[in-house]
Amino acid sequence: MARRTVALRSPSRYASYNLPHAPDSDFPMRYLLPAALLVFVSIPGFPVDNWPTYRGPTGNGIATAKNLPAEWSETKNIRWKTAIHGKGWSSPVVWGDQVWMTTANEVRGTGKVDPKTTGGAGGIKVEKVTFYAVCVNRKTGTIEHDLQLAEENNPAFCHDFNSYASPTPVIEDGRIYVHFGSHGTWCLDTATGKPLWERRDLKCNHFRGPGSSPIVFKNLLIMIFDGADEQYVIALDKSNGETVWRKDRNTKYSTDNGDYKKAYGTAHVVDVEGKPQLICPSSECTVANDPLTGDEIWRFYHLGKSTMNVGSRTVAGQGLIFLLSGHPAQLMALKQGGAGMLTKTSVAWETTKGVPSRPSLLLVGDNIFMISDDGVMSCLDARSGKVHWTERQNGAFTASPLYADGSIYAANQTGKTVVIKASTTFEPVATNELKDGCMASPAAVGDEIFLRTKTHIYCIGKK
Repeated sequence: MARRTVALRSPSRYASYNLPHAPDSDFPMRYLLPAALLVFVSIPGFPVDNWPTYRGPTGNGIATAKNLPAEWSETKNIRWKTAIHGKGWSSPVVWGDQVWMTTANEVRGTGKVDPKTTGGAGGIKVEKVTFYAVCVNRKTGTIEHDLQLAEENNPAFCHDFNSYASPTPVIEDGRIYVHFGSHGTWCLDTATGKPLWERRDLKCNHFRGPGSSPIVFKNLLIMIFDGADEQYVIALDKSNGETVWRKDRNTKYSTDNGDYKKAYGTAHVVDVEGKPQLICPSSECTVANDPLTGDEIWRFYHLGKSTMNVGSRTVAGQGLIFLLSGHPAQLMALKQGGAGMLTKTSVAWETTKGVPSRPSLLLVGDNIFMISDDGVMSCLDARSGKVHWTERQNGAFTASPLYADGSIYAANQTGKTVVIKASTTFEPVATNELKDGCMASPAAVGDEIFLRTKTHIYCIGKK
């Protein structure tokens, strides 16, 4: 399918269109999670047979998919494979017969980036970047929409490890919200690809490129902007893109180094004692807000200061909220129900062994499963932090793991996906390899896994 350019709006103003929009979604309700049983409670408006947002319908990497293949390769259990142009680490989202993601085409010059302007990072200067939203047909892999949303000359620096299209979209019935950090946010009609509204006035210096993904709560589209210069959380009316509330982070950083202020965390709504809390991780500090008003509920400064690169989405359960600090990596199990400025007394347990700074955690029953950036996989008791097992896997990991039908799937940066049983004993199932690596996290719907590598999107299912 030919690429299509959509009409561009003023970069300093948002445009809105009074068109029908999808039903409101609600906050995730807590799971009932005994050790050997998972009882799924779906988010209203987000049916569990779709994969609408980063880490799925409940935002924590838990899928209801069944009969998934344990083994695959370039020639085995691949229902289709579609090339995606450009560079984009956003994870695929699925609604009905559509699979969406974002990407960006970069035009690189011959000059090098001035390290004095990028906090010491180097590389070839990007002269122009073009932002796209891409939709493929879930059944065939055919590209249905390849929408050029905007072009930007002399864009802000993005580290080669990152991409200009790293934030994962949010999709619901009839609408998708695509986000490129401070470069722009669009609401698109999923049938026609027509832009319903856009915002290009939400600014911050990402310092190394964007990464935080948007979420939907009721009538709100909520986004975190953690830059080197300013840090804030903002909620837009998802029907028209207008600002409902905005709250500055007001973090007391221990340094002026921009690397230690930037972050890539994605917000998550947790039900605490029957009330929703918007958990917003960041460098050095995690804050819980009221998702409807933005009012602060509690604030917790991480136990180790000068932590950076928080890129996870929080998980919660067993009366605890499990926080990751970024780098240096630390896992902290925070007791639910606190208010105001929380201290170390609110921490039930913590560990620094085998903890990820990029991949998010999995809470399955009574157990935490995690894989570190350098491939150390662990299973811990969620209530106590007791280690059940630790095993090293080959390769480096950025993508968050997925749980489905009793197994855990973790994809690395070189194309290998390890499959293990979700058990308190280490039970490897398979190691699968594709031609290119994964920066995006997998999705699982029905009996299919949707895995995006650096060059392609795959539909993996038994054949």
